[in-house]
Amino acid sequence: MPVFEFKGLTQEGKEIRGLRDADSPRALRMLLRKEGIFLTDVSSKGKNAQSPSSAAGMLQREVKFGKLFKSKISVGQLATFTRQLATLLAADVALVEALSALVDQASEENIKRILSDIKQRVNEGASLAKGLEAHKKDFGDLYINMIRAGEHSGALDAVLLRLAEFSEGQARLKQKILGTLTYPIIMVIMGGLILTVLMTYVIPKVAKLFEDMQSTLPITTRILMFTSRIFQNYWFIIFPLIALIAFATFKWSKSKSGQPVWHRWQLKLPVVGELVRMVTVARFSRTLATLLKSGVPVLTALEIVQNVISNSAISNVIKDVRESVREGESISAPLKRSGEFPPLVFHMVAVGERSGKLEEMLLSIAESYEQQTEVRIGALTSILEPLIILTMGGVIFFVAIAILQPMFSLNTLVK
Repeated sequence: MPVFEFKGLTQEGKEIRGLRDADSPRALRMLLRKEGIFLTDVSSKGKNAQSPSSAAGMLQREVKFGKLFKSKISVGQLATFTRQLATLLAADVALVEALSALVDQASEENIKRILSDIKQRVNEGASLAKGLEAHKKDFGDLYINMIRAGEHSGALDAVLLRLAEFSEGQARLKQKILGTLTYPIIMVIMGGLILTVLMTYVIPKVAKLFEDMQSTLPITTRILMFTSRIFQNYWFIIFPLIALIAFATFKWSKSKSGQPVWHRWQLKLPVVGELVRMVTVARFSRTLATLLKSGVPVLTALEIVQNVISNSAISNVIKDVRESVREGESISAPLKRSGEFPPLVFHMVAVGERSGKLEEMLLSIAESYEQQTEVRIGALTSILEPLIILTMGGVIFFVAIAILQPMFSLNTLVK
């Protein structure tokens, strides 16, 4: 059944847009009329050719909805969709019917469009993995390959449940990190704004009182006044320069030559480096375990994991592991040679390979490092918050002393 994009008006005169299945535009008009919607425009989302007028109308709508196409499915949305699809398939609901239910339930326009296209492709005879491949940027190699393995093994619902658990775990970890860093970042931003206002507006007014004093100002006051003059006279250079340095650093860290250096440097940082390594090891272990349990061949699984890992230093290690496995070597040996993985990891992987329980060992590693990550993030937060408060307090104390010292001197002279 074709999918149509429509635009209409409700009985209250409110404009409404959406996607709907129907046999023809006429059937769609009748269906919407029963719901109290007056159809004003309709276009097919199928593969058939469109007339020039329809294509022009579609182009206008594509421009209007440009922002929606740029929005990617979040990890949380993907986890919800996967679990719902797994539940429907486990209840013996046909795949096309399950996708139809998810299309109707989707509230976000971008998700509805993606699911409608996948459903149409499946309805025309393609596999679910083939339908997902048309939206590879949204689902990724990991997701698509696991779905393909599930379809080949006849255990698609079980694979979907594993994918849902994996996506939910990734969403929880991401939310934990973001939630932990939000408060310190807000404090730093607010502290910077307060300091900027003090240096550019408050301190210059106070400095005028001290300029008429005949006595020598304390060193703290002179430092404060000098810093304030720099902010006041050169703010239009300082702030753009800071923004330019930050932008240049960001672009360099994403470049082909800068990214490996940046990622290696990340791993060597005293506190953050250990945290980055823990997160990466946990993701490597859980992703590889999930792929292997779903029936994905080990070489394909390692290739997917290599693309999933964001740190290029660790990703290159996994690439070497894949080449070593292709030549008949075990996974644990190249992990040990790399020096990038903790001893616990390659020892447990070696035990798993010898006992034939590699997936279980990888899951144990993932759970262990995810727990350590949560503990380390909690400890980092407990250190960051008082450290930021002490830093802000120290700055305010310095400003207060720099202002009060000359005032005390002034009072002494008056007496």
